[in-house]
Amino acid sequence: MAMSELNRRRWRSFRRNGRAFWSLVIFSVLFVVAMFAEVVANDKPIVVRYRGDLYWPAYNFYPETAFGGDFGTEAIYRDPAVQCLIVSGGSQDCWDDPEGLIETIDTGASEIPEAERGWMIWPPIPYHYRTINNVGTAPSVPDADHWLGTDDTARDVLARVIYGFRTSILFTLIVTVVASTIGIAAGAIQGYFGGRTDLVFQRVLEIWASTPGLYVIIILFAILGRSFWLLVFVTILFGWPALVGVVRAEFLRARNFEYVRAARALGVSDRKIMFRHILPNAMVATLTMLPFVVTGTISGLAALDYLGYGLPAGSASLGEMALQAKQNLQAPWLAFTAFFTFAIMLSLLVFIFEGVRDAFDPRKTFR
Repeated sequence: MAMSELNRRRWRSFRRNGRAFWSLVIFSVLFVVAMFAEVVANDKPIVVRYRGDLYWPAYNFYPETAFGGDFGTEAIYRDPAVQCLIVSGGSQDCWDDPEGLIETIDTGASEIPEAERGWMIWPPIPYHYRTINNVGTAPSVPDADHWLGTDDTARDVLARVIYGFRTSILFTLIVTVVASTIGIAAGAIQGYFGGRTDLVFQRVLEIWASTPGLYVIIILFAILGRSFWLLVFVTILFGWPALVGVVRAEFLRARNFEYVRAARALGVSDRKIMFRHILPNAMVATLTMLPFVVTGTISGLAALDYLGYGLPAGSASLGEMALQAKQNLQAPWLAFTAFFTFAIMLSLLVFIFEGVRDAFDPRKTFR
């Protein structure tokens, strides 16, 4: 569908803001990498060829018996015996000397037919965020095996950063879209109708704002247990009033403008006047507040994880990484990783929303 002339002007205005445009490019690359985290950081191969068939362990469950093993549980692909079964096409000699048989196959000295030999393609980072690599002390310093080191339970920090980044962004997107939609609709109704409707809404908002959100989260988690979607629900429950005041003020200001009175006189419905005529003029003020909503949501999730009231235990979390940095001052790479991850992510988002705000500002778009 072709863009309208107004949207083309907005896009050109956004492109002229180099800081916002390149922040969008960098953030998009990081987001795409994080969305495909299973093929970037995983302790399972991306693709396995076994006896002429292809398997996709990164996204599917395959028991060890599928590769000639003895157990019906999921194959442990880091196990040399399982690797030998895949490479050798299910040879039973793998139980005696798997590494030796793999080396024999690699050198071409094996008698196993070429058609039965298999192979595996591993991700660039051969660790999942839950993978525990019990080699040496933990936390361990960054090296060629663990590019950002390991945490105090010997899990790869870079893998946890990638998965934690994805969790934070998806959480923020869901909360921001839903909470902003509710907040904009509530503010529009308040500002447009005014009077008793506005008065009642304001009293409800005052009561709602005085509710201690952290206590509610603690109580709900104690009863229902910690979960991602419960945390999303509670965050939306206490986050939607953030934009109400700004949208309400814009609608109170614009509802008596001449074009609104003319639309009423022509019989245009209230809903069409609110969301087709007044709301676009209120978007600049609304978008001015969105960076604070986004960064506040990310910081709120990190703070809850830091305090132990966020995502379920063991989840990839940037807040839990900050907690580990505090508990392991002898491992400064944990603190540096947490700091730079938050700094880069929040800076990119703020720059992007600043560019979007300027693009929707008619004074700059039509200059």
